[in-house]
Amino acid sequence: MTYNLPPSGPPGPQYPEGTGGPPSGWQSQSHVPGFFGALFDFSFNHFVTPLIIRVLYILGLIGIALYYLGFVVFGFLVSAVQGILILLFGLIIAFAFLALWRVILEFYLAVIRMSEDIHHRGLPGGR
Repeated sequence: MTYNLPPSGPPGPQYPEGTGGPPSGWQSQSHVPGFFGALFDFSFNHFVTPLIIRVLYILGLIGIALYYLGFVVFGFLVSAVQGILILLFGLIIAFAFLALWRVILEFYLAVIRMSEDIHHRGLPGGR
């Protein structure tokens, strides 16, 4: 199947025909403020969550790993059998908690992205 499309300029965001371009209030990624700009945006036009989500994930990963290692050490201090059991089964539980942390962060990021999309889309009629 061949499509005869007219030549166009550089690729960019495509908008439905008749909409006249991006929604009012829309900003390209080059105009999005950095971490401190979003942090001190008192009008709340920009969200800081997408900027810190990676840091939160790494902090959660480190916290889960430290708890796991602490339980392993405690288990071996009590007895060798308990230490081995915690070493094996604790790893499964640690991965489960890491997956849960990831799902929680992805949920919050999805809510923020939906909110940004709704905010930048604006209301019909320019209101």
